[in-house]
Amino acid sequence: MSGEYSLLDMLERMYQNQLGLEAALMELALHAEQQCLAEVGDNVRGALWTIGENAGHIKLGLARLKGKRTG
Repeated sequence: MSGEYSLLDMLERMYQNQLGLEAALMELALHAEQQCLAEVGDNVRGALWTIGENAGHIKLGLARLKGKRTG
């Protein structure tokens, strides 16, 4: 049962949440742009850029942790 709440599991779930939030923000950006709210769309896309950049680092870190756990 302790394996269910390991650090790696928790970090993987946080990463999945981040991907879900990224998708939701993209929907908001598209909706704002359809409503001619270009500035709002730009702001949301700026946040999406940051999320995307961080997602790459998180994914790499998770891969390294998995490698240490199995290797």
